Amino acid sequence: MLERVADLAAEHARLELDLADPAVHADQDKARALGRRYRELAPIARAYDQWRQVSDDEATARELAAEDPSFAREATQLARSREELEQRIEHLLVPRDELDAKDVILEVKAGEGGEESALFAADLLRMYLRYAERQGWRTEVLDSTVTGLGGYKDVTVAVKGSGRGSLAGSDDGAWSLLKYEGGVHRVQRVPVTESQGRIHTSAAGVLVLPEADPVEVSIDPNDLRIDVFRSSGPGGQSVNTTDSAVRITHLPSGIVVSCQNEKSQLQNREAALRILRARLLAVAQEEADAQASAERRSQVATVDRSQRIRTYNYPENRISDHRVGFKAYNLDQVLDGDLDAVIGALVEADRADKISAAR
Repeated sequence: MLERVADLAAEHARLELDLADPAVHADQDKARALGRRYRELAPIARAYDQWRQVSDDEATARELAAEDPSFAREATQLARSREELEQRIEHLLVPRDELDAKDVILEVKAGEGGEESALFAADLLRMYLRYAERQGWRTEVLDSTVTGLGGYKDVTVAVKGSGRGSLAGSDDGAWSLLKYEGGVHRVQRVPVTESQGRIHTSAAGVLVLPEADPVEVSIDPNDLRIDVFRSSGPGGQSVNTTDSAVRITHLPSGIVVSCQNEKSQLQNREAALRILRARLLAVAQEEADAQASAERRSQVATVDRSQRIRTYNYPENRISDHRVGFKAYNLDQVLDGDLDAVIGALVEADRADKISAAR
């Protein structure tokens, strides 16, 4: 590992010399590429310089300790610092998810369990909204279908903002943490619709997509079929009276997106296009992953949306994540947005897999 780090530190030093050459900046594209690589390597180069200094100090302290035992404690402390730096360097070498800086389109859909599942979907929505608030992220409900008891048959939310909490880096967006939430979420509790107090099991699905910029996903207007219809469900005076709801079908892929939350047809059309771009980006990413090596696919296995990933057990106040064996008895706090522990376990497991693959 350290040989590789030494090579990267040497590359960083060469880039520093290159960027100091005025001739390099005559080609702006080349200069930007070199600058980007220089910034990527800067944390590794700094950590390596610190490691070399601490290693030299440790070697000196051990030599002195052989003659004077009073230096033994200093040598032990320096050894501990060196080990911490080696662990930090190992983490810095973990390949970064190129999508981590992105915002998110998050969809929650009721599944098995009828009205109870729709109520659980509403609980999940509130959990994510509270978590986003804790992170300092902004949220915007793009579309929703509300049921009679106040649950959600489906709801789509945009989540925007860079990480401020302990789990996310300063440049990381909502995707860096919410990408682990995609999958089937199962709940065990006594439904409000249950008259005899029996515990039922139902489920809701969560789909997490990195939001695509318009320049990333080019959509040919000729590939779209756009239908308008009247909104349905709770709302203001415009509901059921104007053709403001929009359904967009992307003909090449067959993806269909509907939006009816906004009062104007134009607003619903723009929201639908945002969701469509995110879904098309996800399809492109999945195709790229399918072409990658088995090693790369194993690194993203924790984001597999087809798995039943988590159970919320109300009688025991228990939250269990089946992918990493996480279990805690603070379900009430988790549902109030305190997701740091469970997502932290997934982040660490993902990092450990990547470190193992990079060795």
